[in-house]
Amino acid sequence: MPSQLGDLPPLRDIVAKHGLAAKKSLGQNFLFDLNLTGRIARAAAPRTAAAIIEVGPGPGGLTRALLAEGAQKVIAIERDERCLAALAEIAVHYPGRLDIISGDALEIDLAALVGDARPARICANLPYNIATGLLTRWVESEPWPPWFDRLVLMFQREVAERIVASPAQRAAYGRLAVLCNWRCETRILFDISPAAFTPPPKVTSALVELTPRAEPLPCQAKLLSEITQAAFGQRRKMLRQSLKAVAQADAMELLARANIAPTARAEEIDIAGFAALALALERMR
Repeated sequence: MPSQLGDLPPLRDIVAKHGLAAKKSLGQNFLFDLNLTGRIARAAAPRTAAAIIEVGPGPGGLTRALLAEGAQKVIAIERDERCLAALAEIAVHYPGRLDIISGDALEIDLAALVGDARPARICANLPYNIATGLLTRWVESEPWPPWFDRLVLMFQREVAERIVASPAQRAAYGRLAVLCNWRCETRILFDISPAAFTPPPKVTSALVELTPRAEPLPCQAKLLSEITQAAFGQRRKMLRQSLKAVAQADAMELLARANIAPTARAEEIDIAGFAALALALERMR
């Protein structure tokens, strides 16, 4: 499908027209680079039948690219009411292909919003201040496999490294990596320079792809979340000490059941080990 972006006013003109200066309080950094927004959109494979949810579209730079690259349905969730008029102009240009939802993505049931429009995927330049909270919510979704077939998301490079880390990258490896890689295959697609944004952030960003695993290692998401929070909350301590928060006086028994040395620390345990701990905790309780 050929791009139709040339028929829309330049995004900078739209931003000026509606007075849309990015708000730091909303974690906003707008993307104006057409080559970059097109590259991000193509990473989400918009020509497939999947409905695409975009969180925090702002004035619609990535929204335009997703539609121009062939997305048949984009659902844009925007908290900043100043941006709704700019998004509405895009909706007029692509009749029936853009739904605009005014609200906070942290408070919206996205699975219910998508309904029967599945498969669905999420592609977004996430507001920095809610990015990890949203991601954690999505990877802890129930039931699993989830309602989405892929997440293509932009994060600060440091956060992206934490998402894809393994115990081999001890400095970055933590609770976020365990939760994400337990249920998804993760990879960094490419870096994005601060100069691509308005205003430019102080850090490099990166686009991350998360693809749900059909059969993650068996354990309860809630218990895995508890275990990792306790373990990495005191990551310098041995697990026999840090896991007392979830196992009371039975931390040693918990570790024995999972076949993990009590002197090990959280950063030394791989995903299989944490899944074993969550399974052992379930049986103990």
